[in-house]
Amino acid sequence: MRFPIVPLLILLLPFAEIAGFILVGQAIGVWATLGLVVLTSVIGAILLRVQGFGLLNKIASESQRGRDPGRELVHGAMIVIAGLLLLIPGFITDIVGLLMFIPFVRELIWKLLRQRMVIFTSASRFGAGFQQQRQTSPDRVVDLDDEDFHRNSDPNSPWADRKRIDE
Repeated sequence: MRFPIVPLLILLLPFAEIAGFILVGQAIGVWATLGLVVLTSVIGAILLRVQGFGLLNKIASESQRGRDPGRELVHGAMIVIAGLLLLIPGFITDIVGLLMFIPFVRELIWKLLRQRMVIFTSASRFGAGFQQQRQTSPDRVVDLDDEDFHRNSDPNSPWADRKRIDE
């Protein structure tokens, strides 16, 4: 049986944060400790805004070039998580959040995650340059010749007044 480490970490994190507050408060004082907590929250909000907008531009440019923006999307998710970690009061979450704002650290995390992820797509919305592997079962494929396909123009159809794409 596997040991559930993530729930254990979630349960122990508040205790570790409280211990961190006590140790830092004893070393630099209560007001300086509270100031550090507020300062890291403000820095997190600023970093989230700056790096978030930059990453949105990268995602848009990758999509316009017809490339897969998966890497940038994962980096964007990590930036959002890093910003949330900096907004949560505590020094451990602040350290992890600040580390996640460093592109090199995000790239390492992405390399670890990419090996454990399998992504299936049914259609590409990233242009012709995006290569995609699709597997379809033979029983779901309908192969029609041009003379086999015809379109009925029923005037009573609720779609009769719609403009067709091929017209």
